[in-house]
Amino acid sequence: MLKKILTLFFIITSNGVLALSIGDRAPNFSLPNQNNEAKMLNEHLGSWVILYFYPMDDTPGCTTEACNFRDAIDKIIAKKAVVYGVSLDSIESHKKFSDRYKLTFSILSDSSGNVSKSYESLSDFLIWKTANRNTFIIDPEGKIAKIYTGVDPKTHVQVVLRDLIKLQL
Repeated sequence: MLKKILTLFFIITSNGVLALSIGDRAPNFSLPNQNNEAKMLNEHLGSWVILYFYPMDDTPGCTTEACNFRDAIDKIIAKKAVVYGVSLDSIESHKKFSDRYKLTFSILSDSSGNVSKSYESLSDFLIWKTANRNTFIIDPEGKIAKIYTGVDPKTHVQVVLRDLIKLQL
């Protein structure tokens, strides 16, 4: 119940305005995934990256969004793109979440919140921090090609896939 209340508070207070812009160099990162393997943005130069931030494992919206990315992963891979989900949850939480929903992409643990902050996707409510539900499409040169803020987890993946196809034309 507390997760639902905090998630609702986050949705209401998020203003959806970012200083990062299309064409900016995407901030580099190195974060562990659910298998404790380090993943770095700069190892994907030459490829497209879909980097989505989400508030918390095992909440309804976050589960919907993750499962929708899982279900679309073959189409995303066919477009020569990789997907990374990012939240402040622990590696252990990500492992359980990934195993429970059979996620076929890396979800990254940003336990410090530093990467979320560098992508202007961190909300800090006194003692509680969470990642905002934002997504970035990063082009093969490492530049931000598309930004989404405050997305609808039910329809977001279809929008991202459509835009990825348009960006690659």
